[in-house]
Amino acid sequence: MVTYLVTGAIRGSGLEYCRQLQQRGDDVIAVCRSSSDELDALGVHVETGVEIISEDAVAQLAEKLQRTQLDVLINNAAIVERISLENLDFESIRRQFEVNAIGTLRLTKALLPSVVAGGKVIIMTSRMGSIEDNTSGGSYGYRMSKVAVSMAGKSLALDLKPKNIAVAILHPGLVSTRMTGFTQNGITPEVSVKGLLNRIDELTLENTGSFWHCNGEKLPW
Repeated sequence: MVTYLVTGAIRGSGLEYCRQLQQRGDDVIAVCRSSSDELDALGVHVETGVEIISEDAVAQLAEKLQRTQLDVLINNAAIVERISLENLDFESIRRQFEVNAIGTLRLTKALLPSVVAGGKVIIMTSRMGSIEDNTSGGSYGYRMSKVAVSMAGKSLALDLKPKNIAVAILHPGLVSTRMTGFTQNGITPEVSVKGLLNRIDELTLENTGSFWHCNGEKLPW
């Protein structure tokens, strides 16, 4: 049985990852700050009290899972706070870096001893972190933090390749979730995660470090 660990599992894409993985028979460890009735109802293993900006919380999780073999680590936890040039909030920018970039790298580093050879590390980023694709400006903290976490993913791909661990840097698409204000222009979490799992299943050491849209499109940096 393949074991997946999913962060940010309480809602949106994280919850949908857990649902689809459980439905196809994979073993799931759902990591979140606090659980919910919807997550508990899936019957997956839930680890609560994990705040990825906390070194202590992440270290405690790593210790608890030290005898667990992880085949796939999905770094899904993230926050978004909309900031324009007119209302720059540097504390918000710092907070988004702490969660989206530093927190992701912290958790990945802590759990790497549990990732098996032949395993995979997934970095959930965003097309809004593409420098070439930025045609609208704004969203300073979110865009900057996603550029940073994408760069972390690229470096991880190079550093982990000799250990036979592949890394994917994935964009979920514009998904209708609370994070996007349940936009009417987006796709459903079900459609997004189905595509994302296809990308994860196709991930190898040959295409490690690539930046993919959930639909399979290779995205520009």
